[in-house]
Amino acid sequence: MRSVVLDTETTGMPVGDGHRVIEIGCVELQGRRLTGRHFHVYLQPDREVDEGAIAVHGITNEFLQDKPRFADVADEFYEFIKDAQLIIHNAAFDIGFLNNEFGLIGQRGRSELSEHCSILDTLLMARERHPGQRNSLDALCKRYGVDNSGRDLHGALLDAEILADVFLAMTGGQTNLSLAGEGTEAGGTGRTLPSPIRRLPSGRVHARVIRATDEELAAHAARLAAIEKSAGATPLWLQLESS
Repeated sequence: MRSVVLDTETTGMPVGDGHRVIEIGCVELQGRRLTGRHFHVYLQPDREVDEGAIAVHGITNEFLQDKPRFADVADEFYEFIKDAQLIIHNAAFDIGFLNNEFGLIGQRGRSELSEHCSILDTLLMARERHPGQRNSLDALCKRYGVDNSGRDLHGALLDAEILADVFLAMTGGQTNLSLAGEGTEAGGTGRTLPSPIRRLPSGRVHARVIRATDEELAAHAARLAAIEKSAGATPLWLQLESS
């Protein structure tokens, strides 16, 4: 399944008060893997950004002055998300704003995105799995061990990348390990491993899992047996496996 993890930043809220989208960030997942494809744009909203919103995302009116308007990128954006599963944290907020943007430029056929994409709300998913707990994106990062150390301010592309890691963790898939370096060798096997690191558009790194071979698993088991014989006690690793 093709999925697009999406986030927006806005001039403020609610959309009914004339607030507009000023940043869209999307990353693509195919078969539960990041493909490297992304969509990211800042937008000129033709109105002032609220001071409270600037405090959240740091996007100023001066920064947006020379940016394109939504009408300039609407077709490209729509083609990127069309027919995909949209994965959004608090989807009602983002979808409401995006529907409004399509409506404002007269693209009524696209102003109900739920008719063109399926929508998965990770906030609703988290509330079902963790009732009575905090389920903000930062709270989920802490709960699932996802690195959000670079999230001093909200940013649509960065938040989409973080949400992709959170979603994979919540649904049992592999997540970002934030490893350093570009490659390694498996000790004692002579097997050179392909690089587990892939840098994402915002500069974060995403790591893939490299499975041990049968030979490496056998060597691991033999090593544990030797430790058990030498120490006269069951190694902690085996105690944890049997608990």
